[in-house]
Amino acid sequence: MDGRWRLTAVLLANALLRIANAAGGALVGFYLAWLAVHGRAVDAALLGALGVVANGFELVAAVPFGALTDRLSPRFLLVGAALLGGVATQLFGMTGLVLVFFFSRALEGVAAAAVGPALLAHLADATHADVAARGRVMSYFELTVLAGLALGTLVAGMGWAAVQTLAFSVVAVVYVLAGGLFYWGTAVSFSHTPPHVPGLFEGIKQAISRSILRRLAVPWLAANAVAGLWFTHIVFQLTGPRISGQYLVGRFTAREVGWLSLAYAVLFGAGVVIWGVVLAHISRVRAMRIAFLGMWGTNLCFYLLNRSEGWSWVVRGGVLVVYAVAIMVQSGITPAALAYLVDVAGYGAERGVAMGIYSFLLGLGTVLGAGFGGVLARDLWLDGLLLGSVVLAVLGYWATGLLPQTNVVRGEFSSGEV
Repeated sequence: MDGRWRLTAVLLANALLRIANAAGGALVGFYLAWLAVHGRAVDAALLGALGVVANGFELVAAVPFGALTDRLSPRFLLVGAALLGGVATQLFGMTGLVLVFFFSRALEGVAAAAVGPALLAHLADATHADVAARGRVMSYFELTVLAGLALGTLVAGMGWAAVQTLAFSVVAVVYVLAGGLFYWGTAVSFSHTPPHVPGLFEGIKQAISRSILRRLAVPWLAANAVAGLWFTHIVFQLTGPRISGQYLVGRFTAREVGWLSLAYAVLFGAGVVIWGVVLAHISRVRAMRIAFLGMWGTNLCFYLLNRSEGWSWVVRGGVLVVYAVAIMVQSGITPAALAYLVDVAGYGAERGVAMGIYSFLLGLGTVLGAGFGGVLARDLWLDGLLLGSVVLAVLGYWATGLLPQTNVVRGEFSSGEV
């Protein structure tokens, strides 16, 4: 029972960390906008550059921190990352110097990079005796990420409206709370570190040489590219200029988009919880394939809704019901993929490096999806995003067919090369 409470504390700490990270990013935008209004030489280009710095440092540092996961305890890395994130956030609100802005965002990127591999390694060790429960734990992990996306901007907006720059200190305190929960939650050691820990480049070589990890990279990239595509462009599409022939483009206010985003997050979260139960009974590969089929369904429903001008609300409501179900089905991709990754890489000599590589691919997929979506949406608008999403969903579904099936009870592979 104590182990379950500690695992819950770790997942709660990750939720707080994600909320703090998202809130910190939003506060950067609020603060720069405030400085611009008060005559400081800041603009959207600076905001974009700071975003590139944060994401760039996170991408570059992901694999090295993965290697450190095999050498240092997850407790050290997780607590250190939380405290570093708090320091970075506090620094940003203490000055108007551009150089400090860049330094702060770089630190925040490094802190974010340290969390993923260490946390996945800890969750792998914590569920080693109950592989069937691993899918449920990975679903809860995905739920904490979703909580950060859903609540971070809300927390930042309320904090800035109430106390302005002191909101950075509030977010820093949230980071410290997360660090405290990480410290307590990881106090019990589940260490399964192999006797021989490879160096960084040797570990990368070993991870890449495993065909199963290379195959998993394709659906993982596809799923995260879809996320990057939609998260980057959907607000502009729904609130921008109206386009003839596309019913949803430019139809909504910012407030309405906020409520739609909340509804989507609730449906997605409900789906993740359901998948946490389902993953204990079916293979990870079958779950991923079913979830990618759900993505096909969401794209079809969205396309129909985008062509629904003149439809009755009864017909449109029927499509919305199917769309809601498809969202919950689609939500299983990430928890199933993470459970599969932990099954495959959880105990290998290159475990940390493999998880670092997949943290890197997560960020890379998001960046590629954002760029891919921009090219398609420039001329095709919302239809372009749907086209890109369909292509990536087909690619992901096809790539999962190349993966060997896993035994959900013992975490072993029934066929194929590992």
